[in-house]
Amino acid sequence: MRRTGSFRCSYAGAVNPDPSPVRCHVVTGKGGTGKTTVAAALALALAADGGSVLLIETEGRQGIAQLFDTPPLPYEERRVAVARGGGEVKALAIDVEEALLDYLDMFYNLRRAGRALRKMGAIDFATSIAPGLRDVLITGKIKEAVTRRHDGRRVYDAVVVDAPPTGRITRFLGVTAEMAQLARSGPIKTQSDGVMAVLRSPQTAVHLVTLLEDMPVQETSDAIAELTGAGLPVGSVVVNMAAEPVLPTDGLERAASGLLTGADLAPALTAAHLSGGQELADALAAEVVEHAQRWVSQDALRDDVEALGRPTVELPLLTGSMDVGCLFELAGRLEEHLRDEVGRADRGPSTAARNERGAERSAGAIGGMA
Repeated sequence: MRRTGSFRCSYAGAVNPDPSPVRCHVVTGKGGTGKTTVAAALALALAADGGSVLLIETEGRQGIAQLFDTPPLPYEERRVAVARGGGEVKALAIDVEEALLDYLDMFYNLRRAGRALRKMGAIDFATSIAPGLRDVLITGKIKEAVTRRHDGRRVYDAVVVDAPPTGRITRFLGVTAEMAQLARSGPIKTQSDGVMAVLRSPQTAVHLVTLLEDMPVQETSDAIAELTGAGLPVGSVVVNMAAEPVLPTDGLERAASGLLTGADLAPALTAAHLSGGQELADALAAEVVEHAQRWVSQDALRDDVEALGRPTVELPLLTGSMDVGCLFELAGRLEEHLRDEVGRADRGPSTAARNERGAERSAGAIGGMA
């Protein structure tokens, strides 16, 4: 089994020695890859050991509220979880109309006029005919949360964004730069430049969630190329819902090749005094073959993920429905990787580790040609 790399993003907690850590974690992925779940788990991991984290929802689906089993989120920051060590996660579902009212109040002192326009339906009309305006307002709110201070201290150690899918993530993050080009001066220009200064800085990392399937991996590759071309910082690739093998390597290979049959399992079932006979043996063999073939197919795609050249972390496929307990389990996995990465950054790669990685690459290359 290949050993994956660590989740390379600075840890907003006691183990983070970096004075300028990544503080804005943008999580994207193809639809169906579980990006909202990963964003929630990452927020819990970053909040461990006393961190304060804001989890932002941008698409109005109330997915965060469902994951944390809370009522629908309003346009205000509410605590949804307490992390290990006393840290807390607050969540915010951005309402575009309210964000526009904030914008009018902040830069033009026009909140009262904005509310009048809202009653007339003008704000909803404006955001509908200019969808780019929605993204400008949302990214503006994200920037405000990342840079907000109280009594000289940052309010949040980290901000995690459940962002739009990979198909439009570059447009979502880059639309404010287009706005800055249109406005040569004034508050709009100042606000747009400020947003892009944060989004293109080392404070931000865009993490991509994928599955070990052809289409998600390809979309992840395309998104990395687009983000890099737009000057937006790419973080890690999170392989979600990765199936873990339940058989030893030789058993997996034999089953995947279709050589395992019910006749191979029948003696063991008989010895265990299990009823069902040949019918049960055939059904179990079919399940084993399906599992093995799925694992082999996923394992082959790990080479494609590795070729993306980004730090990678795998999260397991969990059985049953997703609940808060599952989120904490995934957060624990991410937390381990965050700590490991900081530890490696402190120590630097040892000669033995470099030799080990070189040997793994050579083995992987030989295995891929076999």
